[in-house]
Amino acid sequence: MQKDTVKPDKAKHQHNMQMGDMGGMKHDTMAMLGMNHSYSLSLPMSRNGSGTSWMPDNTPMYMLMKHTKKGMFIFHGSMFLRYNNQQLNGKTQRSDTQFDAPNWFMAMYNRQVGKNGLLNISAMLSADPWTVTERGYPLLFQSGESYKGQTLVDRQHPHDLFSGLTIGYTQRLSKKVDVFGYFGYPGEPALGTPAFMHRIVALNDPDAPLGHHWQDATHITYGVATLGVRIDKYKLEGSVFTGREPDEDRYDFDKMRFDSYSWRASFNPNKAWAFQVSQAYINSPELLHPDENIWRYSASALYASPVSHDGKYFTGALVWGMNHSGHGDEHSLLAEGTRQLNKQAIYGRYEFVQKSAEELALEEQFGEAIFNVHKLTLGTNRRLFKTGPIEYIGGIQASINIVPERLHPLYGNTPMSGQVYLQIRPGLMKHKM
Repeated sequence: MQKDTVKPDKAKHQHNMQMGDMGGMKHDTMAMLGMNHSYSLSLPMSRNGSGTSWMPDNTPMYMLMKHTKKGMFIFHGSMFLRYNNQQLNGKTQRSDTQFDAPNWFMAMYNRQVGKNGLLNISAMLSADPWTVTERGYPLLFQSGESYKGQTLVDRQHPHDLFSGLTIGYTQRLSKKVDVFGYFGYPGEPALGTPAFMHRIVALNDPDAPLGHHWQDATHITYGVATLGVRIDKYKLEGSVFTGREPDEDRYDFDKMRFDSYSWRASFNPNKAWAFQVSQAYINSPELLHPDENIWRYSASALYASPVSHDGKYFTGALVWGMNHSGHGDEHSLLAEGTRQLNKQAIYGRYEFVQKSAEELALEEQFGEAIFNVHKLTLGTNRRLFKTGPIEYIGGIQASINIVPERLHPLYGNTPMSGQVYLQIRPGLMKHKM
C-alpha cells in the first residue's frame, strides 16, 4: 500500500503494534524520545549491558518503561521458581537438591541535562539471601566466596540484597564522541562481558556459569569509580575499585578499599556484534585467602540477530576469562546460544573451566592439582500466559558434566543435573527505533 493511501486510524494502529506493551506508556511520537543508552544520548537503549558494558544494538529488551516530564524510569528483572536437582544419576558426596528462587530486580532513571548532558541513577536488588538461602543453591563444580568461614563449593553463592547503587554522568561532545563518569557503592568496574543475568542470551538459564569468578564476578563491587570515552564505534574505560568480593553478610555495605584497577576496550562494528577485551589487577578477592591477589583477563564476542515482527530472534555469546595467581593460569571458556520463537525458546550452554584443588576444597587430597571440567546444558521453555506486561514461562533443562577420573569417587563418572522452573519477567518490548 502506498504511503499516501494509509488512513490515519490504520496508521495509528500500525504504530501501536510496533511499539508493543510498554507498561501503560502512551503510544505517541513523544514516546520514542529518550530511548537512548544510559551513558550516551547518541546510542540506542538496546546497547545497555550491566554497569557500563555494551551489548549488540539488536539486543531484545525485556523491561517496563515510564516517561516523566524530564526523564524516564526503566524497570526490569527476573525470578525463577524451581526445583533444582544436582544428582539426576545418583547421589554423591558432592551433590544436593533444593527448591529455590534465584532472582534480581533493577530500577533505573535517565534524565537529559541541558542539550548534551545525561544523568543516570540505578539500583539493583536481590532477594537471594532469603530465596536461595545464605548458603546459595546447589551447582556442581561451582566455587567462590564463603559461608560460615568455609569455602562455598558445589554451590552458587547468593547475591547481596543491595547488588547495585550507582550514579553516572555523560557529556556528549559530538554525535560520535562522549565522555562519562560512573560511581557505584556497590557497582561494576570496567571488566569483562556483561554479567550473566544481564546477557539476553543467558536470560532463560537460572544457573550462574561455572566460570563466573573467571569472567564476570566483579559485577557487585563495594566501591568503584570509572572514567571512559566513546569515539564512534569504540569505547575505552578504566576503573579503580574494591577487589574484595562481598562478605558473608548479604545485607550490609562492605568497606570501600579502592585497591584494584581495570581497563576495558569495547568495539561494536555494527548492530549485530559487541566485542570487548579487558584486564584487571584484583587485590585479595577472597576472604579466606587474603594474601592471594589475581590478574584477570577477559575477551568476549556477543551476537544478536534483529528481532522479527513476531518476536523471533537468535542470540549467542563466546566468553573467555583467565585468572593468574600464585597457582598459575586458570582458563575458562563459555559458548551459549538462544533461539527464541514466538512462544518457545531453545537454549544451550557449553562451559570449560580449570578449577584448582583449592577452589574445590580438595587441596589436602590433591595439593596444587588443576582439574579440567566440561559442562553441557540444554533447555527449553514456553510462555504460558501473561498478566499485563509480565510473562510467566515454564521451562526444563538438563546438564551433563565431564570430569577427570581422579574426581569420580567424589562426583561420579558423568554427574548429571536438571531442573524444572517457572520464570516471571517483563515481556519483550516490540519497537522500531
